[in-house]
Amino acid sequence: MAGTLPVPSVTDEYAQRVTKDLSENRGEQERVRAEVARLQSELAALEESEVLLTKMQEVLGGAPKSPTKKKAKSKVAAVPAARFNSETPTVKGRKSGRKAGVQKKASPRKPGEPTWLDRTTVYLAAQSEPKSAAEVASALADAHPERTVPAAVVRNALEQGVAQGRVERSEQGRSVFYTFIAAAAPESPDPVQS
Repeated sequence: MAGTLPVPSVTDEYAQRVTKDLSENRGEQERVRAEVARLQSELAALEESEVLLTKMQEVLGGAPKSPTKKKAKSKVAAVPAARFNSETPTVKGRKSGRKAGVQKKASPRKPGEPTWLDRTTVYLAAQSEPKSAAEVASALADAHPERTVPAAVVRNALEQGVAQGRVERSEQGRSVFYTFIAAAAPESPDPVQS
Protein backbone atom coordinates (compact mmCIF):
# COMPACT_ATOMS: atom_id res chain seq x y z
CA MET A 1 0.00 0.00 0.00
CA ALA A 2 2.94 2.22 -0.36
CA GLY A 3 1.72 3.42 -3.80
CA THR A 4 -1.68 4.88 -2.78
CA LEU A 5 -2.22 8.64 -2.78
CA PRO A 6 -3.96 10.38 0.12
CA VAL A 7 -7.62 11.29 -0.60
CA PRO A 8 -8.37 14.98 -0.02
CA SER A 9 -10.98 15.52 2.64
CA VAL A 10 -14.23 17.39 2.07
CA THR A 11 -13.02 20.11 4.44
CA ASP A 12 -9.97 20.74 2.28
CA GLU A 13 -12.15 21.04 -0.85
CA TYR A 14 -14.46 23.55 0.85
CA ALA A 15 -11.49 25.53 2.15
CA GLN A 16 -10.04 25.77 -1.37
CA ARG A 17 -13.44 26.79 -2.83
CA VAL A 18 -13.92 29.50 -0.16
CA THR A 19 -10.40 30.82 -0.76
CA LYS A 20 -11.09 31.00 -4.51
CA ASP A 21 -14.49 32.72 -3.98
CA LEU A 22 -12.94 35.21 -1.56
CA SER A 23 -10.23 36.03 -4.08
CA GLU A 24 -12.83 36.58 -6.83
CA ASN A 25 -14.92 38.75 -4.49
CA ARG A 26 -11.94 40.98 -3.67
CA GLY A 27 -11.06 41.28 -7.35
CA GLU A 28 -14.65 42.33 -8.14
CA GLN A 29 -14.54 44.90 -5.32
CA GLU A 30 -11.39 46.42 -6.82
CA ARG A 31 -13.02 46.57 -10.27
CA VAL A 32 -16.10 48.31 -8.86
CA ARG A 33 -13.96 50.76 -6.85
CA ALA A 34 -12.05 51.66 -10.02
CA GLU A 35 -15.34 52.19 -11.88
CA VAL A 36 -16.71 54.39 -9.07
CA ALA A 37 -13.50 56.47 -9.08
CA ARG A 38 -13.77 56.89 -12.87
CA LEU A 39 -17.42 57.93 -12.61
CA GLN A 40 -16.65 60.38 -9.78
CA SER A 41 -13.93 62.05 -11.84
CA GLU A 42 -16.30 62.18 -14.83
CA LEU A 43 -18.96 63.76 -12.60
CA ALA A 44 -16.48 66.33 -11.31
CA ALA A 45 -15.56 67.28 -14.89
CA LEU A 46 -19.25 67.64 -15.81
CA GLU A 47 -19.88 69.81 -12.75
CA GLU A 48 -16.96 72.07 -13.70
CA SER A 49 -18.34 72.34 -17.24
CA GLU A 50 -21.75 73.21 -15.85
CA VAL A 51 -20.30 76.04 -13.76
CA LEU A 52 -18.46 77.41 -16.80
CA LEU A 53 -21.54 77.12 -19.04
CA THR A 54 -23.72 78.79 -16.41
CA LYS A 55 -21.33 81.72 -16.18
CA MET A 56 -21.26 81.99 -19.98
CA GLN A 57 -25.07 81.95 -20.07
CA GLU A 58 -25.20 84.77 -17.50
CA VAL A 59 -22.68 86.83 -19.49
CA LEU A 60 -24.69 86.33 -22.68
CA GLY A 61 -27.80 87.66 -20.94
CA GLY A 62 -29.73 84.48 -20.30
CA ALA A 63 -30.57 83.65 -16.72
CA PRO A 64 -29.89 80.07 -15.68
CA LYS A 65 -33.09 78.01 -15.51
CA SER A 66 -32.18 76.11 -12.37
CA PRO A 67 -29.37 77.16 -10.08
CA THR A 68 -27.17 74.27 -9.09
CA LYS A 69 -26.55 73.39 -5.49
CA LYS A 70 -23.14 72.09 -4.57
CA LYS A 71 -23.35 68.80 -2.73
CA ALA A 72 -20.79 67.78 -0.18
CA LYS A 73 -18.45 65.24 -1.70
CA SER A 74 -18.23 61.94 0.09
CA LYS A 75 -16.37 58.71 -0.42
CA VAL A 76 -19.61 56.84 -1.08
CA ALA A 77 -21.12 57.42 -4.49
CA ALA A 78 -24.74 58.53 -4.36
CA VAL A 79 -27.31 56.98 -6.66
CA PRO A 80 -28.66 59.67 -8.99
CA ALA A 81 -32.36 60.45 -8.94
CA ALA A 82 -34.48 59.22 -11.84
CA ARG A 83 -34.61 61.64 -14.75
CA PHE A 84 -37.88 62.49 -16.40
CA ASN A 85 -38.59 64.80 -19.27
CA SER A 86 -41.58 67.14 -19.12
CA GLU A 87 -43.68 64.67 -21.12
CA THR A 88 -43.14 61.74 -18.77
CA PRO A 89 -45.99 61.34 -16.29
CA THR A 90 -45.06 60.64 -12.72
CA VAL A 91 -46.68 58.10 -10.47
CA LYS A 92 -49.42 60.48 -9.37
CA GLY A 93 -50.24 61.39 -12.95
CA ARG A 94 -48.79 64.89 -12.79
CA LYS A 95 -46.22 65.90 -15.37
CA SER A 96 -42.80 65.99 -13.78
CA GLY A 97 -41.96 69.28 -15.49
CA ARG A 98 -44.53 71.05 -13.33
CA LYS A 99 -43.57 72.30 -9.93
CA ALA A 100 -45.61 70.94 -7.02
CA GLY A 101 -46.10 74.41 -5.51
CA VAL A 102 -47.43 75.89 -8.77
CA GLN A 103 -50.72 74.03 -8.69
CA LYS A 104 -53.89 76.06 -8.95
CA LYS A 105 -55.72 76.40 -5.68
CA ALA A 106 -59.46 76.12 -5.40
CA SER A 107 -61.39 79.31 -4.79
CA PRO A 108 -62.81 79.44 -1.29
CA ARG A 109 -66.43 78.34 -0.96
CA LYS A 110 -68.92 80.97 0.11
CA PRO A 111 -71.40 80.11 2.88
CA GLY A 112 -74.43 78.31 1.50
CA GLU A 113 -72.65 77.24 -1.70
CA PRO A 114 -72.67 73.52 -2.51
CA THR A 115 -69.47 71.58 -1.87
CA TRP A 116 -67.40 70.06 -4.68
CA LEU A 117 -68.76 66.67 -3.62
CA ASP A 118 -72.31 67.98 -4.08
CA ARG A 119 -71.46 69.51 -7.44
CA THR A 120 -69.76 66.34 -8.71
CA THR A 121 -72.60 64.06 -7.65
CA VAL A 122 -75.23 66.38 -9.19
CA TYR A 123 -73.24 66.41 -12.45
CA LEU A 124 -72.79 62.62 -12.44
CA ALA A 125 -76.48 62.07 -11.65
CA ALA A 126 -77.37 63.89 -14.88
CA GLN A 127 -75.01 61.72 -16.97
CA SER A 128 -76.02 58.52 -18.71
CA GLU A 129 -72.51 57.02 -18.83
CA PRO A 130 -69.44 56.94 -16.56
CA LYS A 131 -67.13 59.97 -16.65
CA SER A 132 -63.45 60.40 -15.83
CA ALA A 133 -62.28 62.90 -13.22
CA ALA A 134 -60.86 65.10 -16.01
CA GLU A 135 -64.23 65.12 -17.80
CA VAL A 136 -66.03 66.03 -14.58
CA ALA A 137 -63.51 68.79 -13.80
CA SER A 138 -63.82 70.20 -17.31
CA ALA A 139 -67.63 70.19 -17.15
CA LEU A 140 -67.63 71.86 -13.73
CA ALA A 141 -65.15 74.51 -14.94
CA ASP A 142 -67.47 75.26 -17.87
CA ALA A 143 -70.54 75.34 -15.61
CA HIS A 144 -68.88 77.51 -12.93
CA PRO A 145 -66.47 79.94 -14.64
CA GLU A 146 -66.42 82.12 -11.52
CA ARG A 147 -64.73 79.33 -9.55
CA THR A 148 -61.29 77.82 -10.02
CA VAL A 149 -61.74 74.08 -10.50
CA PRO A 150 -58.47 72.14 -9.97
CA ALA A 151 -58.68 68.56 -11.20
CA ALA A 152 -57.14 67.30 -7.94
CA VAL A 153 -60.01 68.83 -5.94
CA VAL A 154 -62.58 67.18 -8.22
CA ARG A 155 -60.75 63.84 -8.01
CA ASN A 156 -60.70 64.09 -4.20
CA ALA A 157 -64.41 64.94 -4.16
CA LEU A 158 -65.14 61.94 -6.39
CA GLU A 159 -63.11 59.64 -4.12
CA GLN A 160 -64.97 61.07 -1.12
CA GLY A 161 -68.22 60.23 -2.93
CA VAL A 162 -66.94 56.68 -3.45
CA ALA A 163 -66.12 56.41 0.27
CA GLN A 164 -69.61 57.65 1.17
CA GLY A 165 -71.31 55.30 -1.28
CA ARG A 166 -72.69 58.12 -3.44
CA VAL A 167 -70.40 57.43 -6.42
CA GLU A 168 -69.15 54.19 -7.94
CA ARG A 169 -65.60 53.86 -9.29
CA SER A 170 -64.82 51.55 -12.21
CA GLU A 171 -61.46 50.90 -13.84
CA GLN A 172 -60.90 50.22 -17.51
CA GLY A 173 -57.22 49.51 -18.05
CA ARG A 174 -55.36 52.44 -16.51
CA SER A 175 -58.39 54.76 -16.70
CA VAL A 176 -60.78 55.37 -13.82
CA PHE A 177 -64.43 56.32 -14.39
CA TYR A 178 -67.08 57.46 -11.95
CA THR A 179 -70.85 56.91 -11.97
CA PHE A 180 -73.55 58.28 -9.69
CA ILE A 181 -75.24 55.66 -7.52
CA ALA A 182 -78.96 56.30 -7.34
CA ALA A 183 -80.12 56.14 -3.74
CA ALA A 184 -81.96 52.94 -3.05
CA ALA A 185 -85.65 53.55 -2.47
CA PRO A 186 -86.61 52.86 1.13
CA GLU A 187 -88.39 49.56 1.51
CA SER A 188 -92.09 49.86 2.26
CA PRO A 189 -93.23 48.08 5.37
CA ASP A 190 -94.54 44.59 4.80
CA PRO A 191 -98.35 44.76 4.87
CA VAL A 192 -98.54 41.23 6.23
CA GLN A 193 -96.67 42.14 9.40
CA SER A 194 -98.58 44.75 11.38
